[in-house]
Amino acid sequence: MVLGWWDRIEETLVGLLGLIALVIGLLQVIGRYIDPARAISYAEEVIVYLIIWAIMIVSSQLVRRDGHVRPDLVLRLLPSRALRIVEIFNCLVAIVFCGALVWYGWEIVDTSLLISETSSTDLQFPMWIYYLALPVGSALMLVRYIMRLVRFAFFFDPATMTVGQVLHDEMPGGLSPPLTDR
Repeated sequence: MVLGWWDRIEETLVGLLGLIALVIGLLQVIGRYIDPARAISYAEEVIVYLIIWAIMIVSSQLVRRDGHVRPDLVLRLLPSRALRIVEIFNCLVAIVFCGALVWYGWEIVDTSLLISETSSTDLQFPMWIYYLALPVGSALMLVRYIMRLVRFAFFFDPATMTVGQVLHDEMPGGLSPPLTDR
């Protein structure tokens, strides 16, 4: 139940951030052709901030859906016991990495707040808001990796927890998916 809400909130936020970036870009392009003197000078900056926030939020969804870059071809060849060990190791490494990103990201945010850093454009945007995307996105991924670790460590089911599940309809040229004896 909580995960469903969490997913919907993340997906809604990412959609809104993308939509706002699109509208700002559209307004800037139209404004540049109608009245170049009054075009939004800082539109590109705001679009970058919005897209960075969207990317950091959606990275949590990629953890949930196994969407991050990984060697699926190699993982498919492993027996279920080895796959479980590799996935647990992957989760542990990712947890340490995401934890380091949260800590480092917070250090950057704290420093930016301390020196009252703002962007160099006319907007004078507070940079700590931009930098906050790193610890927030990393914390979201960290929680997802912890959930994934618990699932693989304590609730592993080799019948349902396979890597790179392929539907017959998705196979190119009528090929059948590889047989697995897991």
